[in-house]
Amino acid sequence: MASQDFIIETQGLIKRYGKLTAVNDLSIQVPRGAIYGFVGPNGAGKTTTMRILTTLIMPTSGTAQVAGYSVIDYPREVRRAIGYMPDFFGVYDDMKVWEYLDFFAACYEIPERDRPQLIDDLLALVDLTHRRDDMVEKLSRGMKQRLSLARTLAHDPEVLILDEPASGLDPRARIEIRELLVEMARMGKTIFFSSHILADVAEICTHLGIVEMGQMVAQGTVEEIRRKLMPTRQITITLLDQVDQAKEALLQVEGVTDIQDLPDDHGRKRIRVDFGGDDTGVSTLLKALSSREIPVVNFSEETRDLEAVFMRATKGIVS
Repeated sequence: MASQDFIIETQGLIKRYGKLTAVNDLSIQVPRGAIYGFVGPNGAGKTTTMRILTTLIMPTSGTAQVAGYSVIDYPREVRRAIGYMPDFFGVYDDMKVWEYLDFFAACYEIPERDRPQLIDDLLALVDLTHRRDDMVEKLSRGMKQRLSLARTLAHDPEVLILDEPASGLDPRARIEIRELLVEMARMGKTIFFSSHILADVAEICTHLGIVEMGQMVAQGTVEEIRRKLMPTRQITITLLDQVDQAKEALLQVEGVTDIQDLPDDHGRKRIRVDFGGDDTGVSTLLKALSSREIPVVNFSEETRDLEAVFMRATKGIVS
């Protein structure tokens, strides 16, 4: 049984295909109610891991539990607990939109008398009520993604496992999918989704797992991972002159680990300070310059965005 704190949990998960190890000693911990972004470069093992979690393939070794059930010992219970949307999903083009949802509701043994209201609710949730009588083949890719997402909810699962749900969508459709995922989290669902679109992850995730070559290189809340992989803050300072004096003053401040020269900005000198202190310490940096009357034109902290974190993690740089 999985820990009460984690609705998805794997330990030492391994999957081999002959000599190829797709998943290598992978341990995942997804808190109940989280929006967990599973991020990694192509070939990192994301889809293989998701297929194990959804009982489509068996691991070579290790354990995996979803909603308290082992994917090996209790696959039927796992399937009841999850809604799965694969990276390449099949749609039945010769069905109407409502028929498509009715078909999957029937597969999950939803009583026929309950299905009309369920279908109405699902279509309203994904904003497809106005297309209920259209043929599936007439829908745009974004609409098909939303329909597929509605399908995963037919049996009211605890966990949604979504493989690249925004892949191939235009910016507007991606935003719509992100908003749907947030709404589902508000409904009490745990969302576990893979993505290589870091903007999607940064916008909505509460937790993050970064994988490379089948191994977990960083896991935790988004802020925990930022602090772990980028422990120092980077302050960019633009000066009129007195660069050497500025460096001398800054190096005397506790927490300054490095100072680098940056290209000039229209003749103005710029330096970057790697700083391990808190907000009070950042204020001390500025005071150290002003107390010596060093002319500061601009003083700003670079945002530790997820793209920088991802690049650092997938280059194997883990502090």
